[in-house]
Amino acid sequence: MIRRILLLGSYFLVLNVTVTSALPFSDTYPKNPDIDILHYSFSLNLFDTTDIIRGKATINFLLKKDSIHKLRLDLIQKNNIMGGKGMSVIRVESNGNLLDYTHQSNVLWISLPYFKANSEHTVTIEYEGIPNDGLIIGKNKYGDRCFFSDNWPNKARNWLPTVDHPYDKATCDFLITAPVKYQVVSNGLKVEESNVGKGMRLTHWKQSVPIACWLYVVGVSEFAVQYLDNFEGKSIQTWVYKQDRDAGFYDFAIPTKQVLSFFSDYVGPFAYEKLANIQSHSAGGGMEAASAILYNENSVVGDRNIPWRNVVIHELAHQWFGNAVIEYDWDDVWLSEGFATYFTMRFIKYAYGEDEFKKELIKARNAVFKFSEDHEDDRIVHDNLSDMGEITSNLTYQKGAWFLNMLCNYIGEENFQKGIRDYYHRFFNNNTTTADLRMAFERTSGKDLTQFFKQWLYQGGNIQLNGSWMYNLKNKTIDIELHQVQPEKYIFKMPLEIGIQSSEKNTEQIEVINLDKRNIKISIPSQTPPKNIRLDPNTKLLAEWDFHQQLK
Repeated sequence: MIRRILLLGSYFLVLNVTVTSALPFSDTYPKNPDIDILHYSFSLNLFDTTDIIRGKATINFLLKKDSIHKLRLDLIQKNNIMGGKGMSVIRVESNGNLLDYTHQSNVLWISLPYFKANSEHTVTIEYEGIPNDGLIIGKNKYGDRCFFSDNWPNKARNWLPTVDHPYDKATCDFLITAPVKYQVVSNGLKVEESNVGKGMRLTHWKQSVPIACWLYVVGVSEFAVQYLDNFEGKSIQTWVYKQDRDAGFYDFAIPTKQVLSFFSDYVGPFAYEKLANIQSHSAGGGMEAASAILYNENSVVGDRNIPWRNVVIHELAHQWFGNAVIEYDWDDVWLSEGFATYFTMRFIKYAYGEDEFKKELIKARNAVFKFSEDHEDDRIVHDNLSDMGEITSNLTYQKGAWFLNMLCNYIGEENFQKGIRDYYHRFFNNNTTTADLRMAFERTSGKDLTQFFKQWLYQGGNIQLNGSWMYNLKNKTIDIELHQVQPEKYIFKMPLEIGIQSSEKNTEQIEVINLDKRNIKISIPSQTPPKNIRLDPNTKLLAEWDFHQQLK
């Protein structure tokens, strides 16, 4: 996801539960793994004459224990503080029987009769109101009315009764009744489109793959729609405003299919029934809703510019990381954003070359150190995140990407790809943790990665080096001194490449030293003085330095 439009390098930035390992941290959402939401079906009526939506949500769920008496759902209630916006519940029933409920503090508690463990049940909730957020109703840049979802990270509750957290993935249906002038797009496959009288049309989309509810998407507008291509039998589509037909069809024609192919080959299968690129007035940059990606309406300009091309790649990468495989806990949000950022770079390397890949790494490194000037103690993995406004930063995006780049170099490309494929296969269409990721790479590399993960993910700080080199004519050695000068509480142990440039042969010899203590002195035999010494010549280490030749 790329949420806010901030030019940073070549990106526009702001971006059935199985858990196999204990969680070192846990965000503050009140999870209940004894209740598993299996499927949502949302029937919504949208109008041009009012912003009120009328909804009916039918929820199928599994109770894993006996004597669970209440079902908890998130739903923002109608509130005078919000100008009367919010949802009012009309009735709740199950199998034709009315159920008692309370709707307070934006939580809908539904009283359940006695049910046995491992039994499935259904409740239906009728409600209505004007969304305060989550579903954005208003005019697009051309002055045309439209409706677009914006659920990240926990705003689905503004218009849909859900377990509004990624730990509980579910399949879904959207049955949208709206004026006939509109086309409707959502997750999954369109299974019905019928005129139902009085100038209204019903459109039914079915998402048969379980996803987190913040990935649910609805777009209602006067679209121009192109069925561009297919990938492994799955439709690639473009949905843009009718006025932007030519520009939008041109912009989104590439590189979607190439990206789908690359990630399928490198990581594993594409999970969803289609891939739609959608112009929207709700997305600040890009929003990776599963199978139906939303882009800011100003992204369509008809020139296939590089910044927006890279946004497309980023959101497509999310279909694998953050959608098909998603964090169990918001503290691990880097498993979405760091992965999407890094794998955008990997596609750039594959499609546009090593030099472009390194440019992206350098931009990301600069962003990390700039952010850390005022947030030195911040770390990638959150600790019991409670303020959703702080869910992402340059650490979850750029530093997360750099972590993966360093890990790849540390264990080798072959082990890295095997680890990624193992991780993706094990948690395909499911939830995961940072610990699960570490174990996947330990299986494939045979290395204990505890310290490697700890120093980069669970503490703040970055490697900062001061150093110098000189040629010792008497001993025929290159003498190098390096000092880690970041605060002492931040300890890093990492390999560092040193490039020794030869004056005679115009070549560069690579030596590797271990940054295993604060102060390091080494001597490298050399029969002739070098032309220059470079730290990290292949852009493998997240560090900054002041390094120079020391003259006698």
